[in-house]
Amino acid sequence: MAMPKKRISKQRKRLRRAHWKIQAPGIVACPRCHAPRLSHRVCKECGYYDGQKVLDVEAAPRRA
Repeated sequence: MAMPKKRISKQRKRLRRAHWKIQAPGIVACPRCHAPRLSHRVCKECGYYDGQKVLDVEAAPRRA
């Protein structure tokens, strides 16, 4: 089995892991109703995506 020749220092290990961070979700304003929504997803308030009605909000059951 392959074994490392030398121990990885704490600094080198932490530098490698420096990019493992949580990113905030891409929240944008809906161009139609200006409600906050996730990008590239249907707006939950008006039901539109890319200028087309995709979801009938009035008929859809609302979750609490």
